Amino acid sequence: MNDAYIPLTRRNFLRWILGLTFLPFLPLDVIVASSNSQLIGERRPISEFFSGEELFYEISFWIFKRAALGRLSFKAVEGNNRYMATLQTETLGILGFVARYRVDTYRSLMEEIDGGSRLRSLSFEEEVKVGSKLRKRVHHFDYNKLKWTELRWRKDGKIERRESEIPRGMTYDDFITASYNFRYGVYGKIERGKRYKVSTFPRKGLTSYEVNIAEKEEEERKRRSERIKEGKEYFVKLLLDPESTHSKEGLIEGWLSRELFPVEGTIKDVILFGDVKGRLIKNSRQ
Repeated sequence: MNDAYIPLTRRNFLRWILGLTFLPFLPLDVIVASSNSQLIGERRPISEFFSGEELFYEISFWIFKRAALGRLSFKAVEGNNRYMATLQTETLGILGFVARYRVDTYRSLMEEIDGGSRLRSLSFEEEVKVGSKLRKRVHHFDYNKLKWTELRWRKDGKIERRESEIPRGMTYDDFITASYNFRYGVYGKIERGKRYKVSTFPRKGLTSYEVNIAEKEEEERKRRSERIKEGKEYFVKLLLDPESTHSKEGLIEGWLSRELFPVEGTIKDVILFGDVKGRLIKNSRQ
């Protein structure tokens, strides 16, 4: 699973196409109150807040208007205060045929901590299925022993194991766990002109995620250029390592609704693909 030698069309691009990788940390529950009411003490515990939620996305680029679909779900699992969030994407149509109907699956096993005010990742699992072939990587986080264990399944069936120390006082939020914490207000109230930084386990030199909410002036300037203006409240930018996003600048941008739902998301200038866009098409709660 060495990204350096695997072509973009065969490795990892769906995670970034979902843009959505972090942008803008995935959508809020449709029934949440306005973002101006984000005091933790005024709401249900974070696990109840997202329990049973399912969100569906459509991905497009070039002439492909429905190149891939993605689904994100949150549910309780066996064990005290433990929850599983699953993000799965799959290619469709002609692109699906070219990519051998690739399916990318990311699972985050989380625990509720601090009196229900946030989630913490216990393990993060990545699976890529291309045709009949399956690649897999799992990260385990033991905060009692301050140990991060990474397991990688090689093509020959062998499992590589690597252990690293978690700095004392550090919490490694994978991008799915971070999405729920961000939406709940763990990293701070959502405000125009504000910047948010989230620590994650180190990969490709990236040790944190950074999200910027645009100032009102920039937001209005951007809104005037939009074909569809309804439902767009906050303009958001995320700047990542260009290598990680397979793009020229590593820029991801999009819109949040007043209730903090991303209505659109775009990875700018993806190599070979141009602008790759994602939009929320359905949300449901069991």
